Amino acid sequence: MTPHQHPSPNCGLRRDGLIPRFVVLHYTSMATAAAAIDRLCDPQAEVSAHYVICKTGRVTQLVPEGLRAWHAGRGQWQGLDDINSRSIGIELDNDGQGPFTEPLMQSLEALLQGLLQAWSIPPNNVIGHSDMAPGRKFDPGPWFDWTRLEAQGLAGPRSQNAGPDTPNLDSFAAMARAAGYTADVDAETLLAATRLRYRSFATGPLEPADYAPLGQHDDQGR
Repeated sequence: MTPHQHPSPNCGLRRDGLIPRFVVLHYTSMATAAAAIDRLCDPQAEVSAHYVICKTGRVTQLVPEGLRAWHAGRGQWQGLDDINSRSIGIELDNDGQGPFTEPLMQSLEALLQGLLQAWSIPPNNVIGHSDMAPGRKFDPGPWFDWTRLEAQGLAGPRSQNAGPDTPNLDSFAAMARAAGYTADVDAETLLAATRLRYRSFATGPLEPADYAPLGQHDDQGR
């Protein structure tokens, strides 16, 4: 894959000598990829990402992988902050209101395969913006096909274990934080974030099924 180059001025050095150990997926939430690229290259916007993938599958690189793009913002994952210095950010051309196109997904898969190999990033460390900033961010949203990435070893596999017969928010929050959801938010917010990732469009009170996908997470890649 040879991405189109469209350099953004909105970047800098990674802090404290950090290198990418995570990939964070976003959706653009804009009308077109071109509009998103314009914003991500606007110095006044003070936002950027390493890559943008268009609905047609075209991949545009805005920031070199070795530099710090400004895509993640405030949040935490696996007890770590400054996710910008620890990650590569990929913006996906989608408004959050429907499925991601097949050409986009194919390009994302190819890009992820290269990134994970080049930077020795384990699949468990491919996360959504909503995973590390629960309650503040909701992308890549309920329409994103995480199971497709999992099947190809491009995202951490979910467990199929049964949840407890008597679920409660305290035990659920403990399990979610052990799985990486360490941002300082309440249990209800954690539930909403994990559902975005594992149980798209699920609603209502906590259920045993909300525990199940979290059970297989371990310390791989931490």
